[in-house]
Amino acid sequence: MAKLEYDSTGRLLFTEEMRREYTILIPQMLPVHFGFFAKLLERTGYKVAILNNDSRAVVDAGLKYVHNDACYPALLVIGQMIDAVQNSGYDPHKVALLITQTGGGCRASNYIHMLRKALEKAGLDYIPVLSLSFGMEKNPGFHWSVGLIRRLIYGMMYGDLIMNVANQVRPYEVNAGDTTARVEFWTSELLNRFGQGQGMSRKQMRRILDEICQDFKAIPVAGDPKVRVGVVGEIYIKFSSLGNNHLEQFLLDEGAEPVVPGLTDFLIFKIYNRISDVEMFGGSLGKYALCKFFMGYVQKCQLDMIASLKRAGFRAPGTFEELHAFVGGYLNDGCKMGEGWLLTAEMLELIHSGTPNIVCAQPFGCLPNHIVGKGMIRVLKDDFPDSNIVAIDYDPGATKINQENRIKLMLANAKELAESAKQAEQTAPETAQERTPVPV
Repeated sequence: MAKLEYDSTGRLLFTEEMRREYTILIPQMLPVHFGFFAKLLERTGYKVAILNNDSRAVVDAGLKYVHNDACYPALLVIGQMIDAVQNSGYDPHKVALLITQTGGGCRASNYIHMLRKALEKAGLDYIPVLSLSFGMEKNPGFHWSVGLIRRLIYGMMYGDLIMNVANQVRPYEVNAGDTTARVEFWTSELLNRFGQGQGMSRKQMRRILDEICQDFKAIPVAGDPKVRVGVVGEIYIKFSSLGNNHLEQFLLDEGAEPVVPGLTDFLIFKIYNRISDVEMFGGSLGKYALCKFFMGYVQKCQLDMIASLKRAGFRAPGTFEELHAFVGGYLNDGCKMGEGWLLTAEMLELIHSGTPNIVCAQPFGCLPNHIVGKGMIRVLKDDFPDSNIVAIDYDPGATKINQENRIKLMLANAKELAESAKQAEQTAPETAQERTPVPV
């Protein structure tokens, strides 16, 4: 068993010896993306497992070990980790827990401390906790490298592209299950290629993105266009099926086409915030230059993904600059807590791109999202009367049936608006002819 080591503050460290012996457990949020991230971490020498336990036991563990003032994502993430350690067959003396830490004004910055407190309460305080952040905490057995960061960016592009094309094809597939089968194939295929060292350069990534698009484009589809419904909100609740009660599947079952903005814009948004901090308040020019370079590289990769989607005839998202431009006149760069101005910008992008029907999924009591999400809906409705936005709160006490009924009401309104627009198009020529002056 690895010897436990602590820093000067008493924090348990993840050592090089632990790196060789321990399995790092990561909570689930995006199955395709996180599968890629795990494989890429394994190629760097870590043992990694993505947690997929999603029963009521996860919520119960969170309620038991997390303060009830914490937001729902904290409760789920910490509950999933503790439930996995206690009930999923892992040796608790051979695991470490990895959790993101943004350092922003959201309560998410305290998740790592809340997790350590929960482990202590559960009698598991000998389990090391790793902060997935840039410099906030350091561990001798876990560190970033330029190569690893670059490969993780590629993994994010593959994940965003697969999510994008799958959502555009699945609602219209002739043979049920074709899209899911292609998602599973490409997830497995890319993991195999990663293992062979392929897909690890930008040139290889561009070629593979085109391959994926062409493969999904070949899936037989049919049927009239369905009502498109955008999904925005707090990042965990927006993406995690555990957090949003399988929202995407519910929309599919209701005959809608889900439109979910990817993870890439959120990463660029977080980097951009470091740049705007220096521009607004001053700071390290070295940090400013490094962040500018990093953001520029991610944006170039995003352009590669957008180009592949367009070449294959898929609907593609806009660039980060275009997304940022949408929010002008609504919110400024100083509004950055939680999802900040990005959430409002995503709603505006959806409205402008022909998806005015939007579910804003947020944890109950999430102050940033109540301001930039729910708080902006009235303004957007005033400026865009045809926008059809519903805010849905998620927490341990919220009933699934109430959430689904509110979404059904939004969908009924969306279908009514779509039918009205269709009738208006059909009667437009007749109306024009009726209004033509008749010579006397």
